[in-house]
This record gives sequence, structure tokens and C-alpha cells, in this order.
Amino acid sequence: MRYVVASTGLPEPVAARLVADIVGYFDETAEQFIRRRHRELQARQLRNAEIWQRLSRELAQRPVAAPTFSERQLRRIVYG
Repeated sequence: MRYVVASTGLPEPVAARLVADIVGYFDETAEQFIRRRHRELQARQLRNAEIWQRLSRELAQRPVAAPTFSERQLRRIVYG
């Protein structure tokens, strides 16, 4: 925590919240990420065809890349 405070100049409580948010974000499983992002993108009025493409790109860019999912697999994760 001291490093984040020193390197950013943030107060310690803010730095602690930031670190907790980042750790929580990357603690999601691929399936949790897919479900969450699908809801977020649907709320922005994107169509599923665009959502599946975007999800595939985003999954590949995560620091620990998820396995490659087909569009069918993405749909099954979201809809069961």
C-alpha cells in the first residue's frame, strides 16, 4: 500500500479502496466477467452480435487471458 500511496500521491484510504477495487475486478472468473459485461453492454443498447465480438476481444486483452470461447459458448454462459 505504501508504494501506491507514494507513487500516486493518493491518501491511504483512497489508495486502499483503489487496490481493493482492482483486485476484485481481476478476481472475477471468465464466466463472471462474461455475465457482468453482457449486462453492461446490453444496458448500453448494444446488439448481441456486437456484444459477442466485443467480449471475445476483451477476454483476450485481460492480464491473464481467458480461454478462447466460441459465440455459442458465450451464449451458454450468459443464458444457461
